[in-house]
Amino acid sequence: MANFSNINFKNKRALVRVDFNVPLNNNGKVVDDSRIKAALPTIKSILESGGSVVLMSHLGRPNGTRNMEFSLLPVVNHLRQIVDNEVLFAEDCVGRDVLRLSEALRPGQILMLENLRFHKEETDGNDNFALELSYLGDVYINDAFGTAHRAHASTAVVAEHFDPKNRAFGLLMGAEVSSLEKALVEGNHPVTAIIGGAKVSSKIDVLSSLLDKVDSIIIGGGMAYTFVKSLGGEVGSSLVEEDKLEVAESLLNVAKEKGVKVYLPIDSVNSSKFADILPSSKTLISEIPRLEMGLDIGEMTIDLFSGVIKDSQTIIWNGPMGVFELDNYAEGTKKIGESIVEATKNGAFSLVGGGDSVAAAKKFGIADKLSYVSTGGGAMLEYLEGKVLPGIAAIKED
Repeated sequence: MANFSNINFKNKRALVRVDFNVPLNNNGKVVDDSRIKAALPTIKSILESGGSVVLMSHLGRPNGTRNMEFSLLPVVNHLRQIVDNEVLFAEDCVGRDVLRLSEALRPGQILMLENLRFHKEETDGNDNFALELSYLGDVYINDAFGTAHRAHASTAVVAEHFDPKNRAFGLLMGAEVSSLEKALVEGNHPVTAIIGGAKVSSKIDVLSSLLDKVDSIIIGGGMAYTFVKSLGGEVGSSLVEEDKLEVAESLLNVAKEKGVKVYLPIDSVNSSKFADILPSSKTLISEIPRLEMGLDIGEMTIDLFSGVIKDSQTIIWNGPMGVFELDNYAEGTKKIGESIVEATKNGAFSLVGGGDSVAAAKKFGIADKLSYVSTGGGAMLEYLEGKVLPGIAAIKED
């Protein structure tokens, strides 16, 4: 693979895979352009080097049909508002007309292709489709970490049609990979992983993989109640995966064997129903009343977790500590986020990823105070699980 900074883009077309799968409102307007702005450094760098850019992305799940509800035209209109360069739009992503548009590009111009997923060949990873896409650029740049775990035509297969010296990670993708490696491979110890979210089942592989990489694991969110019940605790009507009790207990035993400290909540903030009402009680997490459910961690837990975090040199955060979307149950996630910020100020490297974690960091105004905020939820999870991501492997192959 080539290094992005070493590629000469002058008078070349760069075929760039971006992740512009952004939310639109009922009027077809972009309501959150974070992903678009995250790709701008790569786009601008190519243009400033005398090249042109052909952008390709998906939007939603049109399932291989030309459904204009998922057209990328609204994204193109938004992009035109935030860049000074001319932005053209192709009404398809392959075909003679699209090829002509790409071949006519002048340095400094941007061409946005229509939704890749209007063709089922994209998600099928079809080689002929990937070959057609490859004709649109002289070099291939993958800057879409959010789709790196998919072996799709535009994320993995197309790279095979470019010489290794003509394919590279974009600046965003490079930063993602570098940050993950810094946290998981090169991180200073103690390394602490904060894992939250609703279900143990969605984090089993992550937890198992992390046991070989970290010194401590903090478990919060809904999944904590399954762990507590596996140890004999009474958790009332809290979210519990009954079929994962043995798995949870086994993970705790393996962690002990490997010398990894696992921290579970001590106390819980409870409610009689899942709603933004005042708590019904605050109890030890193993003593929640029968008709109540835990929706957040309590003060003793916040103190315990914060102490571990502040003593850490590398911190990986994936998943909230409670139902942070409800203001009455957001305190735990907020305080843990603030502890990560404090540790970061004191020299720790902090990496946050996953839709809910990133949303929480933004809600509490701390996203820009962490070392790195990942743009890829599913991709980051699979990386943490130790899986090979097709979009990364395809670029690195010689």
